Amino acid sequence: MNTSNRIISVDIFRGLTIAMMILVNYPGSYSFMYPPLSHSHWNGITPTDLIFPFFIFIVGVSIVLSYSRQIEAEKPKKEIVWKILIRGLKLYTIGLFIHYLPEFNFSRIDLFGVLQRISLVFVACALLYIYTSLKTQLYIIGGILITYWITMSFVSTNLFIAGTMEPGINFAAWFDRLFFSAEMMGKHGWNSEGVYSTFPAIATGMTGMLAGQLILTKKISESTIIWLFIAGILSVLAGSIWDWQFPINKKLWTSSYVLYSSGWAAVTLALSLWFIDFKGYKNNLLARVGIIFGRNAIAVYVMADIFETFYKYTHIHDLVYNGLSNLGMAEVNASLIWSVISVVSCFVVALILFRKKLFFKL
Repeated sequence: MNTSNRIISVDIFRGLTIAMMILVNYPGSYSFMYPPLSHSHWNGITPTDLIFPFFIFIVGVSIVLSYSRQIEAEKPKKEIVWKILIRGLKLYTIGLFIHYLPEFNFSRIDLFGVLQRISLVFVACALLYIYTSLKTQLYIIGGILITYWITMSFVSTNLFIAGTMEPGINFAAWFDRLFFSAEMMGKHGWNSEGVYSTFPAIATGMTGMLAGQLILTKKISESTIIWLFIAGILSVLAGSIWDWQFPINKKLWTSSYVLYSSGWAAVTLALSLWFIDFKGYKNNLLARVGIIFGRNAIAVYVMADIFETFYKYTHIHDLVYNGLSNLGMAEVNASLIWSVISVVSCFVVALILFRKKLFFKL
């Protein structure tokens, strides 16, 4: 297969990840959710905790597949870099817009969030891909993970002893408060998408870049898929072992979490490549849903928040969720049904855009 053509499994991977993100982010009630659809309270991991790193991983893969073509076309690096910075700024701005919905109360400052983190990871990874070699990228990944582990586990401050990793009482939160007030960090005085924990998130994006470069170099073959699968399993094992000393923790984005989640992302991508691009099973319902979501992933993510705001302010949310509960349905099931309604609402918009061939690229 010619990798200059679009790799369908990447779109499907991205699309299904966004669909799952909507499913877990917009339940009828956060108090009533099935455990696999909830985030881990602190240390440990649930399937839901894999969704965000999966998306960042596929951002890394996409960077390689996209910018390799631009480099081969001998586009001026200055032009490429400028577009990267503009795209990152757009993503960050959209993230701020979502935070301020629906009141647009600018008296509070809210600098951190999911899209903001994605924008920072995207810019950092794209620039690293353009200006560094594969060997250097491996060193950077290792350097980030080891430095983060050392500072989080072995550095003490006047506020806590070394190795303290409680909510808001850890090196990452302390580092963030050197530059931002507790009020700016969110209602809890710290933020899971803060500055310091963004560095290991960049490492997650870079693991996706490694996968993308493997695909780019070796094309999609049995050998490529096997290597990707093996690398993923080894990464999962490494993360599991590191968890004994440096717990897997999504909110802190620990180094063990990077290896564990990136490993499962690599395994999932390998399976996707095998079934979709290698074996050609791309016309089944799940694959088509993934493609439709994946071609407008960021637009769909933004639309999900707009839908949720609309549904709550028009009381449609309360009418459906409370109505189902009042009819005797278990609240956990009523909550799940609302999550499915959120996904379906976004799918309808994504389908319309797909059929009209409108693909929003920031």
